[in-house]
Amino acid sequence: MIEIQDIHKSFGPLEVLKGVSMTVDRGEVVSVIGGSGSGKSTMLMCINGLEPIASGRILVDGVDVHDRKTNLDKLRRKIGIVFQQWNAFPHLTVLENVMLAPRKVLGKSKAEAEEIAVQQLRHVGLGEKLTVFPSKLSGGQQQRMAIARALAMSPDYMLFDEVTSALDPQLVGEVLDTLRMLSSEGMTMIVVTHEIRFARDVSDRVAFFHKGKILEVGHPDQVIGEPREPETIEFLKSVL
Repeated sequence: MIEIQDIHKSFGPLEVLKGVSMTVDRGEVVSVIGGSGSGKSTMLMCINGLEPIASGRILVDGVDVHDRKTNLDKLRRKIGIVFQQWNAFPHLTVLENVMLAPRKVLGKSKAEAEEIAVQQLRHVGLGEKLTVFPSKLSGGQQQRMAIARALAMSPDYMLFDEVTSALDPQLVGEVLDTLRMLSSEGMTMIVVTHEIRFARDVSDRVAFFHKGKILEVGHPDQVIGEPREPETIEFLKSVL
């Protein structure tokens, strides 16, 4: 499980996370909603150890992410993360992009890495795009390639940071369908999203962020259907 315990995080004088606490159990999908700049993406970066925290603790399967003794490279193999921008290597084919981490990080042979990459690309519906370059893919396909690249590391947890925000509306559905598939397969996921319908339909719980704090967390029917906090109500009015 992932345990976030009273974490604080600042960028200079700006306090971005103001005592955030949350747990995510194995097999659970938690969607994180809230306005831009509320701290959602920063929390994901802290979970993966990409950003340090000022205080508090983040435990992944009991291991303190920010303990100086923790082997972050080893821990990150458990935690896949997919960002708004897919950042593919343009000079490598789709297959080569997905093969890279298993070879370089996991030490797989070329044949083993290729088998893993082909499997994951087929998994996300890109089995026909193995030999093309990323520039020839649509935005939705590029994002699904990024998901395949993360899955190729066999993570226990997946973090998604607004993975549809840079896509044209007609491409959003294919990426959300991939997340639905992963959810149905039991992948543990934290999904930062503005797609409220997805959050309502797929999540086990929804957390609402506001100005660096989680103001409300619970079942989607409660947080989205019958929100308790005035800030949650105002946010949902603005996006629905």
